[in-house]
Amino acid sequence: MTTTVTSETQSGQTRTRKPTQDSTLEDAAPLRALRRRRLVGLVLVLAALVVMVLLSIMFGSKSVPLGHVFDAFTSYDGSGDDIIVRDQRVPRTVLALIVGAALGVAGALMQGLTRNPLADPGLLGVSAGSAFAMTLAVAFLSISSSIGYIWFSFLGAIVATVVVYLLGTAGRMGGSPITLALAGVSIGAVLAGLTETITLLDEQSFLAMRVWDAGGLANRGWDIIGTITPFIVVGLLLAAFAARGLNAVALGDDLATSLGANQRRTRIVVIVSVTLLCGAATAAVGPIWFIGLMVPHAARWIVGPDQRWILAYTVLLAPVLMLSADVLGRLLVRPDELEAGLVTAFIGGPVLIWLIRRRSVRSL
Repeated sequence: MTTTVTSETQSGQTRTRKPTQDSTLEDAAPLRALRRRRLVGLVLVLAALVVMVLLSIMFGSKSVPLGHVFDAFTSYDGSGDDIIVRDQRVPRTVLALIVGAALGVAGALMQGLTRNPLADPGLLGVSAGSAFAMTLAVAFLSISSSIGYIWFSFLGAIVATVVVYLLGTAGRMGGSPITLALAGVSIGAVLAGLTETITLLDEQSFLAMRVWDAGGLANRGWDIIGTITPFIVVGLLLAAFAARGLNAVALGDDLATSLGANQRRTRIVVIVSVTLLCGAATAAVGPIWFIGLMVPHAARWIVGPDQRWILAYTVLLAPVLMLSADVLGRLLVRPDELEAGLVTAFIGGPVLIWLIRRRSVRSL
């Protein structure tokens, strides 16, 4: 990018002179540094993802040596380690990759659309809406299949999203980060209270939701993965389609309109994408807090404000965090384990406090 340099003479007239080579190099230097950081960061994130995949397969209540892991794929003989690797830990790892990417991208979309650095599927009540709808399905309709869970999870997610957005944008202070966060926390608390009440009064709901509500990856097989993957793939494609529009929305409503951006279409696409991503992920593993809050901030710190790069990095960074939480939960209380949702809550709480205290929390 070149710039035109102007100077003023003693008579008050202005002269225009062509940019010098030094000024052009000065303008290009930050751009080159940003590109280099993006590429280096991408390599490091990919390496971290590979490492966490291996650790997720190797460690648990029983550790499996790396050589046995490779043997389970190359010379499967049905022994104990082979069963642990291929039938238990590989599906669990794949599910963590899919769910982590879904929740991370959902959080990045919500932050970009609302220009709210506190936006998160859990913090804004979307996960609570999914959980409440699924509880109703179990308690009153006796739904027990994963595909049945997903449809009710979608319904709860979209209703919670719309209600929080309407409440958070009403009034003179509507649309501010704190207002939206308070609306989400309030709606989430109400729905969580109703969910707990139903599960305590209905034994069937209590048994069905007890493990699911903690947000865990254990005892999920390929059937769950096969059910949620199509919805998450569609949600990720919609997110990629909305990325350019989110860059315009981030400039503000007036400027986005002057640039010809279709804000209505962008909002609809984002809401549909968030509903698919969060609804499917929550139906599969339960509510996982703070993945969608923390990861987009890390991605934004590395790549800058471009939503296309933020979403691309989030697809890789969120599974790294999800796998890290799952592996850490297995190792902390061996031979038992903590659910991944509990681990992310322990990590995310201090991060949320830090974000709220920053001045930049007011808007993105």
